Amino acid sequence: MHELSLAMSLVEIIEAEAARQDFHKVRSVLMEIGELSCVEVEAMRLAFEVAVRGTVAEAATLEIEITPGAARCPDCGHLAQISSHLSPCPQCGAMGLIACGGDQLRIKELEVD
Repeated sequence: MHELSLAMSLVEIIEAEAARQDFHKVRSVLMEIGELSCVEVEAMRLAFEVAVRGTVAEAATLEIEITPGAARCPDCGHLAQISSHLSPCPQCGAMGLIACGGDQLRIKELEVD
């Protein structure tokens, strides 16, 4: 489960920001997870619960926004919303679409005290 290492990295970033910006408690974390990021949302939620223990984010809630996947067809140039790297072009049926969105994983917002 790579979500645990991702959650631990997330906590490291939060702890560093807490030291830099002098806050002592995180109330909520809003994450943006791309549909093509290969991150399992429920596994991320569980990993977050484990990773925040004993940190400034221990009582924080995790909110997740899913960003749709997007790709361009190398054959016809069509830009399409996709849910898998293996999706065919909905316009011409070609395979091998080039992802151009929805593969990110980022902290979008922190609510702190």
